[in-house]
Amino acid sequence: MKLFEKSAAELHDLLVEKKVSAREIVEDQFTRIESVEKDVQAFLTLTKDLAIDQAQKVDEKIARGESISDLEGIPLAVKDNICTKGIKTTCASKILENFVPPYNSTAFDKISAMNPILIGKTNMDEFAMGGSTENSGFHATKNPWDLNRVPGGSSGGSAAAVSAGESVVALGSDTGGSIRQPASFCGVVGIKPTYGRVSRYGLVAYASSLDQIGAFGRNVSDVAIVLNSISGHDSMDSTSAANSVPDFKKSLRNDVKNLKIGLPKEYFTDGIDSEVASSIQSAIEVYKNLGAEIVEISLPHTDFAISTYYLIAPAEAATNLERYDGVSYGARVDGIDVVELMKNTRTEKFGAEVKRRILIGNYALSAGYYDAYYLKALKVRTLIQRDFTDAFSKIDVILAPVSPTPAFKIGELLDDPLKMYLQDIFTVPLNLAGLPGISVPCGFTKSKLPISFQLIGKAFDEETILRAAYTYEQTQNFHDLVAGGLS
Repeated sequence: MKLFEKSAAELHDLLVEKKVSAREIVEDQFTRIESVEKDVQAFLTLTKDLAIDQAQKVDEKIARGESISDLEGIPLAVKDNICTKGIKTTCASKILENFVPPYNSTAFDKISAMNPILIGKTNMDEFAMGGSTENSGFHATKNPWDLNRVPGGSSGGSAAAVSAGESVVALGSDTGGSIRQPASFCGVVGIKPTYGRVSRYGLVAYASSLDQIGAFGRNVSDVAIVLNSISGHDSMDSTSAANSVPDFKKSLRNDVKNLKIGLPKEYFTDGIDSEVASSIQSAIEVYKNLGAEIVEISLPHTDFAISTYYLIAPAEAATNLERYDGVSYGARVDGIDVVELMKNTRTEKFGAEVKRRILIGNYALSAGYYDAYYLKALKVRTLIQRDFTDAFSKIDVILAPVSPTPAFKIGELLDDPLKMYLQDIFTVPLNLAGLPGISVPCGFTKSKLPISFQLIGKAFDEETILRAAYTYEQTQNFHDLVAGGLS
């Protein structure tokens, strides 16, 4: 096995045992990138010189006999809506094409303290608005398992980078499934923590009540390690939770005996692709054989989740994106006066999907429609939250599909926004409720496209979904197939 195919835990052991150097890991990583990035196009910015410098410092530390963290010397990719001081953060938008933040996001500061090796910033749907990474203002990212298909979105670049062996771990953000869906499409593990578990300070806002930073990795252990490094209260973020942070590595126990796993009947419908349904049913049987108790549950307001999400998220997006006016920072397109300057800048520099969501959001918030649409959506959101609260009074975790289909072809849904939005039907309820979820590979279609299920936990109970995911993973080898369909 080549270095770029190894997990963070495996590379850590090799570094500690001095069987490999951080410099060798970085060089192997960029050799892989040079081989496949032209096809996958997972990155917007690569930081090779910085990576080599960081690797040198890790090697010097090891040579002095000092201990190293779990992520020290491990290649890391970061979604391009997470601020990195001195390194471009574009949100894959022409309006921020040359923006270089003067500060780090809290999540990046926290993980940087563990001394990983920053490989680069990954591609995404513009301002995280999309489910395919086709809405990037620069280029589409391809699925490493089939270059004619999407990697999912909006964190498609991060998922593709890990899947293709271009990075070992990655940070992403999840507003309505933007970590779990691309993780599923690319056959890697992706975790969305509880809302408030990870600081949003320095995460460029899409929908502030829904956004949450999370992690991608080769396996469950890798995402647990990353989650350890980025979690915790932050005084710079008023929505950051003061809950204590456990050591998520300790939750990685091979044991689900008597664990009550709920299957929501609303998630297992005729609209699910037959191969997806079959793979998930096989995973359910694995849990049964491991001693878990399977319980059918109901989340009765699931059918309203998509319409609720696509009122609340665009409304918040319209408000958050008001700041991009061509005056304060970012791109500027001149006009004869300030009004025309703002109009020209936003017209030319925002992409079609961003404009669509701004229009939807402003409409929902406008006089005469606020009560009919936005306020009603907030009330339904409360009902969706209550559904989960009621369900978790009877069970420990929920198992469900991530997406109704495997990865779809590039361009297949781009001109049909409604069909694209419906891909989020199983992921957006978690964000509306603020709950943690993890996407776990569980099979392949006949055409070798990855399939995953998601585990949904109680608020701030990432430990249980990590334990359940880890236990399942020990019976499978799907997570070992990390290089996708590339040679």
